[in-house]
Amino acid sequence: MTLKRGMIVGAIMVLGLAGCAAELPQGEVTARQVTSRQIEVPAQMPPMKAFASSGIERPMRPNSEIAADFLDLSFRLESGRALPVFTRFEGPVTFAVTGRAPASLQTDIDRLLTRLRIEAGIEIRQVSGDQGDITVEMITKRELQRLVPSAACFVAPNVSSWAEYKAARRTAQTDWASLTERSRMAVFIPGDVSPQEIRDCLHEEVAQALGPVNDLYRLPDSVFNDDNFHNVLTGFDMLILRAYYAPDLRSGMSRDEVAARLPGLLARLNPAGGDGTPRPIAATPAAWKHAIEEALGGTAGPQARRDAARRAVDLARVHNWRDHRLAFSLYALGRLHLGVNSDIALAAFRDAEAIYRTSPATALHAAHMGVQIAAHALSLGNAETAIRIADSYLGAVTRAENAVLLSTLMMIKAQALEFQGRDPEAQLVRLDSLGWARYGFGSEAAVGARLDEIAAIAPSGSI
Repeated sequence: MTLKRGMIVGAIMVLGLAGCAAELPQGEVTARQVTSRQIEVPAQMPPMKAFASSGIERPMRPNSEIAADFLDLSFRLESGRALPVFTRFEGPVTFAVTGRAPASLQTDIDRLLTRLRIEAGIEIRQVSGDQGDITVEMITKRELQRLVPSAACFVAPNVSSWAEYKAARRTAQTDWASLTERSRMAVFIPGDVSPQEIRDCLHEEVAQALGPVNDLYRLPDSVFNDDNFHNVLTGFDMLILRAYYAPDLRSGMSRDEVAARLPGLLARLNPAGGDGTPRPIAATPAAWKHAIEEALGGTAGPQARRDAARRAVDLARVHNWRDHRLAFSLYALGRLHLGVNSDIALAAFRDAEAIYRTSPATALHAAHMGVQIAAHALSLGNAETAIRIADSYLGAVTRAENAVLLSTLMMIKAQALEFQGRDPEAQLVRLDSLGWARYGFGSEAAVGARLDEIAAIAPSGSI
């Protein structure tokens, strides 16, 4: 199940404007008047942009870690419940789509199925009609969240339609733990959200229909992580799926049987990863998970959510974590202090960025911090810093195929160029951002709203 994605790259709020005033570095604009102008969306919007073919990435971690991840992903549900046996489809897999699908969906399906065939070695093909081994049904967001309020999209076993799922929900038929082999899977995705959100759901839920049904916060390089930073299947994810469908494994195997085969299997599939003997990895404590979920996904009030984020940071430090889990805790803390306390928010984003920048595997995560720091620089009139930060992350964000983040960084850069009086350059960058924004945000109204948010960040006037 993919949790609601609103917590990642939400509204850009200006650090310092609504929080505690901070002393401005020398040379920065001290007038804090924010522009009230709006950026006019062109009457003729540029065409929606699409990402080119993905380069095949290789996992950057040792096979001993990957083996432990494979076991935890495959033999446990997100709830923590253990699964008794390994399951997968045995034989070629058919794929079908039903419901009202947007025009952009077929291109994303073609790209995903091609990647699954090439990178994961899975024999999968799309069929006509309303049922396949994996059936994706497009429904409305309202319908989906009426039944599963916390989900952006999800996958269910042993059903092929929304009607069948509703009838079989909470019965043995849809119990993952009762599976001994996969034969039918249904993926439910809202068709009335942005093209990027649909694609993100497509990648994660189809991958879970084929393979792992768990998410692990400890994974920095995977969509199988509820931090929702990764949008499309990564090299790690494709390796996991390739191992899932290797001839060494079969449905019905126990955890011990799979563990015994993983060293040789991973050594063959990922020779650069070394020894594949599973190395025990301490589970992420439930208390930290609960704190993060309350902070970013709960229904508690604002102060309770900020307290939960602080608790997550404290727990991460108690456990001496120096990895992306501490950084994610800091991100949550910073996000929840936007518009409340700019000093706390900015410090948290900067600390998180510093952690994320220590590894190429978390360059995308660092970019999520960078967009906030760039917005802060722009709000102070420090246009050169805003441009430098935006430019430094464009490559990582493009490789990760995140059009929301890419277009936002470009809009910040365009606004900074305009503040410097470089209007022709600003217009070109802003126009380029709109094609990506159409894919990332969907409607022209949503694109215009993001443009207005960025316009409101920069101080009035120019250098």
